[in-house]
Amino acid sequence: MDLGARLKGRRILVTGASSGLGTHFAEICAKNGASVAVAARRIDRLEQLVGELKAAGAPEAVALPLDVTNETSVKDCTAAAAEALGGLDVLVNNAGMASEGLSLDQTIEDFDAVLDVNLRGVWLMATEAARHWRDAKSPGAIINIASVLGLRVAPGVVPYAISKAGVVQLTKALALELARFEVRVNAIAPGYFATEINEGFFETPRGEAMVKRIPMRRIGHLGELDAPFLLLATDASSFMTGAVIPVDGGHLVNSL
Repeated sequence: MDLGARLKGRRILVTGASSGLGTHFAEICAKNGASVAVAARRIDRLEQLVGELKAAGAPEAVALPLDVTNETSVKDCTAAAAEALGGLDVLVNNAGMASEGLSLDQTIEDFDAVLDVNLRGVWLMATEAARHWRDAKSPGAIINIASVLGLRVAPGVVPYAISKAGVVQLTKALALELARFEVRVNAIAPGYFATEINEGFFETPRGEAMVKRIPMRRIGHLGELDAPFLLLATDASSFMTGAVIPVDGGHLVNSL
């Protein structure tokens, strides 16, 4: 089965696309012939990406401003993506942030900022896209980017872990509600991958210790997310909804 071929011609909106996993997911889409709307607050970083996506094979690529914590911005971005691409088939809910530090040292502002982006923002984007598909009477697919920290915990990232646990349950709850409208909702739960956010961390003593706790004894390469992403973004997963797929080198099954 050629999953990449099944992506050709699909119209996909990727949030948080200015770096890391979001940029990688947009590149996967373009290389496989999908049209892509990339959205983020840092729209200046998206302009160059749009050119790269078109060069990679995207029939259409557009950069859109988006603040997932702002309802008006979410509505405007979703509508603009559908208009620019001639419709919308897939939403990739990737926008996210983290704050580090023990809970006793974090402020309520730190907590609220992470929950607003990582959980409330995912809900806002998902429900807006779902309304679009319901009103258009067309099927759609939502891919939420969760985390292994939504399924198990680690110290120093409590707001992030809470938010990603919420994304896991949100994925399942929305899958239940939206199935009647032919809208599928699934999630990928990545383990530790090298991205701009954690650059250099895995070379530190703490990072090296963390890698030793991963059964495969290494962090992931971004290309190792391609297959689960392509599965959920295409009709190869047409009977899947409410699923959460870990991609973590066995981290979730390590011994206690």
